[in-house]
Amino acid sequence: MQYLGLAVVVALVAFIIALIAVRMLFGGNWLLGWLRGTFGMLVLALAGLIGLIAWDVKTYQPLAQGKPLASLSFQADGQQRYQVRIEEDTHVRFVTLEGDLWQLDLRALHWKGLAALIGLKPGYRLEKLSGRYLAVEQQNQAHHPYVELGHSWGGVDFWNWLQRCRCASLMFEAQPRRISYLPITDGAVYMLEMAPTGLRAKPANTAAEQAMKNW
Repeated sequence: MQYLGLAVVVALVAFIIALIAVRMLFGGNWLLGWLRGTFGMLVLALAGLIGLIAWDVKTYQPLAQGKPLASLSFQADGQQRYQVRIEEDTHVRFVTLEGDLWQLDLRALHWKGLAALIGLKPGYRLEKLSGRYLAVEQQNQAHHPYVELGHSWGGVDFWNWLQRCRCASLMFEAQPRRISYLPITDGAVYMLEMAPTGLRAKPANTAAEQAMKNW
């Protein structure tokens, strides 16, 4: 709910700015002419940009230490080809992945300073699920070597901006997290959680435990 509420607040700011832009564009008697119109369009563009940021923030979920973030279930769908069920809270999606091993990239967003003091919790977004064959020849011919799990519209990537902008480091900290390659087997289920040592995957059934032992 936190990131949904934060997105609503940002979207409200964008709406107010848009209203100001509309009044500037259509209000008055156009005495300022080109200047008023140009400035109004710039303000309207700013409103659109803030709206896209609001949508991007909405794609993040609260990050809780020691609690499962998501589960991954693998079901065979051909030779070294799998249907992966990804479940985050009540959100479920299915993707296709090829290979003998899997790897997952995640984006973590940590609040600092005043933002942390008022109780804003860290957030996360699953970014990419990758598959890898043990044989190089197979890897080069793979049709589904990875799946993008996170999407930002219009090139507006709030997390990436924070990671590159040093001026934002006083309030935000954008960190990439990764689970390195683990074995895939039919029926295996893994649980993802954020531990003090970082992101980790735990086998959640016998198939996954056996795959980890053989690995």
